[in-house]
Amino acid sequence: MGCFHSQSCTLIKELAILLCRYHKHLSTGEIKSLEIEQYIPLLESILGQWRDTIGDQYEPYKNHLYRVLNFCFALHQCQADDREKLIITACFHDLGIWPDGNVDYLSPSVTLAKQYLADNNKQDWFAEIELMIDLHHKCTATDTAYPLVEVFRKADWIDVSMGIRRFGLRRKEVKAILKTFPNLGFHNNLTRLTMKQIRQHPFQNPLPMMKW
Repeated sequence: MGCFHSQSCTLIKELAILLCRYHKHLSTGEIKSLEIEQYIPLLESILGQWRDTIGDQYEPYKNHLYRVLNFCFALHQCQADDREKLIITACFHDLGIWPDGNVDYLSPSVTLAKQYLADNNKQDWFAEIELMIDLHHKCTATDTAYPLVEVFRKADWIDVSMGIRRFGLRRKEVKAILKTFPNLGFHNNLTRLTMKQIRQHPFQNPLPMMKW
C-alpha cells in the first residue's frame, strides 16, 4: 500500500511539472507559431485572370481570400484534394459580385466556379464546391456529406466577423492572419453594395446571400 501511495505521489508530481512547463510555454510564446501562407500559386493563377473584371477591389478581395484560406488551413488538416478544392472555392465564392456590384452573387459565383471545373476536367467536384459557395454565409452549422463545407463556412465567418467568431482558433492566431493581409476596405465595400441594394430595391431582401 505504501509503495502504491509513493508511486501515485510521484506521478502527480510529474504531471504537475508538465503542466507548469506547458503554461510557461503559453505565457512566453514558445509553442510552435502558426505558419501563415503568403503566396499560393493556384490562387494567384486563377484570380489573376479576373483582375480587370474586379478592378480596384482586386487587392482587397485577394487579401480576403488569403485570410479565409489561412483560416481554413488552421481549422482543418487537408488531405488529398482538400487543399485544391478550398483554393478554387475561395477564388470564386464572392466573384459573382463583379462587374455589376450585385449582392445576390451566390448563384453567379457557382456558375463561374462550375465553368472553371469543367474547363479543367474536375466535374466530380461540382456538388461539393457548389455547396461550399452556396452555404458560406450560413449563420448556423451546415449538415452535408462534405466536411469542407463547414470548414469553409467557419473560415469565412471568422474573416467577416473580423475575429469575433473564432471557432476554436486562438485569438493571437486570428490576429496574426488579419494583420498579415490588411482589409483594405473589403468589408466597407460590401456594406456600400448592401446600402446600394436597399436604395434600389427597398422592398427586397437586402442580404440575399445570407442563409439561416
